Amino acid sequence: MNILFAGDIVGKPGRRAVEALCAGIKERYAIDLFIANGENAAGGSGITTDMVWQLHSFGVDVITMGDHVWRQKDILNVIDEDRRLIRPANFPPGTPGAGSTVVEVPGRGKVGVINVLGRVLMFRLPLDCPFRAAEKELEEIRKETKIIIVDVHAEATSEKLAFGRFLDGRVSAVVGTHTHVLTADEVVLEGGTAYITDCGMTGPFRSILGRQIEPVLKSFVTRMPAYFKVAKEDVRLTGVVLEIDEETGKACRIERIQVRLEDEREAIAEGQEQ
Repeated sequence: MNILFAGDIVGKPGRRAVEALCAGIKERYAIDLFIANGENAAGGSGITTDMVWQLHSFGVDVITMGDHVWRQKDILNVIDEDRRLIRPANFPPGTPGAGSTVVEVPGRGKVGVINVLGRVLMFRLPLDCPFRAAEKELEEIRKETKIIIVDVHAEATSEKLAFGRFLDGRVSAVVGTHTHVLTADEVVLEGGTAYITDCGMTGPFRSILGRQIEPVLKSFVTRMPAYFKVAKEDVRLTGVVLEIDEETGKACRIERIQVRLEDEREAIAEGQEQ
């Protein structure tokens, strides 16, 4: 089974990249399931009900979230309704939504997806332990499937690496999100779990983490507050392709991908001319 996991979708440019690039990437890599982190889909902070359905219509099968999950209050209208949208599992009991899901891949079987939020350097949220939360979700999901993908939405590389080692051999993949920078440490660990510290960002790369460069620089240099608008140029879809053994649930391969929207458009135009 081939699974595509796309890094944080940032604003309208990120949503546009998913719409334009999804079909081509799925065909190129024979993708069976598409997972994406959507916590920055609405102007860089949160996601709305309309955007959830929009991303599903573009081909995203499961949407994970992170520390901006509650930025758009409109999410409360959909998070209990749509089991393909999950929020971090380590919010306190009684929080709306679910921290994991199991989806059916036609002709392939079931895949479990777990979402957790790191605690190191994530000062704003009083969270339950992500390690224990993941184990609790894992216990239930393993009753249905061996193929399990975990999104660790966290700041510290050490915490993400610890998660990879903690779950090695018990899940198919541990994929880091949140920092918007694609790391070069993809590996299949000794126990058969694919790991990467961060699968990057789907959005505008002529930016600082998806935001316009000038106001971010001004804030760093002057220490004055500024409004960080989502940038628009050099839009890319970034993530990883995971190849999973359906019998064992172990990873066979993990590959980084980064596709520029403009390159894809040029290739299509060239093909039409020929």
